[in-house]
Amino acid sequence: MRRVAVAPRPGYAAKLEAQGLSFHGRDSYWREDACYRFERAQIEEIEAATAELHEMCVAAAKRVIDSRRLAQLEIPPAYWSAIAASFERGDFSLYGRLDLAYDGCAPPKLLEYNADTPTSVLESAVCQWFWLKDNFPQCDQFNLLHERLIMRWQQLPGDGVVHLASLADNEEDWACLTYLMDTLAQAGRGSVQLTIEDIGWDPARQCFVDLRDEPIETLFKLYPWEWLLREDFGPKVLESTTRFVEPLWKSVLSCKGLLAILWEQFPGHPNLLPAYFEQRDLVAYAKKPLYSREGANVELHCAQGNIHKAEGPYGTEGYVYQALQLLPNFDGFFPVIGSWVVAGQPAGMCIREDRTPITNNTSQFVPHYFS
Repeated sequence: MRRVAVAPRPGYAAKLEAQGLSFHGRDSYWREDACYRFERAQIEEIEAATAELHEMCVAAAKRVIDSRRLAQLEIPPAYWSAIAASFERGDFSLYGRLDLAYDGCAPPKLLEYNADTPTSVLESAVCQWFWLKDNFPQCDQFNLLHERLIMRWQQLPGDGVVHLASLADNEEDWACLTYLMDTLAQAGRGSVQLTIEDIGWDPARQCFVDLRDEPIETLFKLYPWEWLLREDFGPKVLESTTRFVEPLWKSVLSCKGLLAILWEQFPGHPNLLPAYFEQRDLVAYAKKPLYSREGANVELHCAQGNIHKAEGPYGTEGYVYQALQLLPNFDGFFPVIGSWVVAGQPAGMCIREDRTPITNNTSQFVPHYFS
């Protein structure tokens, strides 16, 4: 694994915009003056770790549900039975992204699982693939994401229209949904895009509806469960017949408290870091809110006594304490591996890097390849 300088493609901005990545220039989000080069064996190690970690996470979720420990994850009691039923049914899940610390030498370590609302899917599936074809056509990339998404959509029950919703005025989420609409079309399914704010409730029909007053049969939402379950509309989820993607049981995987459950269930696993619901005796550790986004409110407490902190609005639900695993340092850049899971199987990866050890919402996307 190496960080390699590379010349940007002539006219790359126009290419990215044609592919739908309209926000590539914001905070220099997309970089192609550098990339990461891997060996095939390293990619295979990431792929194998991803498959095993996903299975472990599902097993940990089952442990939490069966032992009635959802309160420990600060999930409101009103939803416990519905979550258990959703898990038991195996409600349809599309995808997720494991964030891994990896330097090419030591085993990949799980930092967290973005199991509910992961973005960066367009740039992972499409933009970096065309970058590879332009720059390194003789090489390969860990990237089956586009094909796997189409195949998974084809397995979605029913044949009705799929609604896709995100918050208004969020360009990144809107681009992500636009791309997913393309994968739905290639899977032979119709789709409607709208904002979360435009979703209504019809009390007579006991269903969620769109702006045309049409029932929402299936809703892909880029809106986290931990927000929805605490809002006025939350209880309507229990009354409705809408299929949610991601499903309700994914609310368990999206809580960072799962890291502590994983360590409890699989102590000493080479792809896990010690993690607890209290600080215990960790000399160096990451203090993470049970629920947070883009590294907000994460604190890294180093053995030397120095602390890295990210500001944000999270932490009221509590924290998990994970043994510190600093991201590797490549020429002053700290990359995190985002390893994609589609239909429970590894499907590719992406890399975001920052000048600080905490990946945040302004961290930059950097393509990769392997020989």
